[in-house]
Amino acid sequence: MNVTILRDLGVALLFILLQVLVFNQIHLFGVAVPLVFIYIIFKLPVSLSTVWVLTLSFLLGLVVDIFSNTPGMNALACTVLAFMRRPVLSLYQPHGYDYATEVPSIRNFGMWLYVRYSLTLTFLYCTLIFLIESMSLFDLPFLLMRILGSTLLTFILIVCIDSLSQGNEKRL
Repeated sequence: MNVTILRDLGVALLFILLQVLVFNQIHLFGVAVPLVFIYIIFKLPVSLSTVWVLTLSFLLGLVVDIFSNTPGMNALACTVLAFMRRPVLSLYQPHGYDYATEVPSIRNFGMWLYVRYSLTLTFLYCTLIFLIESMSLFDLPFLLMRILGSTLLTFILIVCIDSLSQGNEKRL
């Protein structure tokens, strides 16, 4: 096996373990939950085929579902997130520039493009996961607080993780 594939698999397992054992236990102010395992989906190369991205994202969500006792919620939200990666990127990328050969990161995209890309995808994921979890709009203010709080907390952690990983690796 390729060393890069093994390293990426190890990092993915680390993020899954951290999510299940640590981050799922954090409920900041009883509202915000960091969902940092979606960083794995963000870092998949843009050139990777859509079928692979959807498959890997579904499996990632399924593994988190199995260990978090959330039947299918993360698998669905991760699959939708994977499907929306390219449209979100094409929405924000400058005209005439093609990011198809790059891995999404602050170094490759620049701070402003990466912030918009990751914030949009984080907001989309948090909206999906909390709407699926609540299955109603009964307590709309609490639902909005959970979505916005979790989006902000997850986004800050993802940008910090990406900033820290810039010097060590080119690809996740």
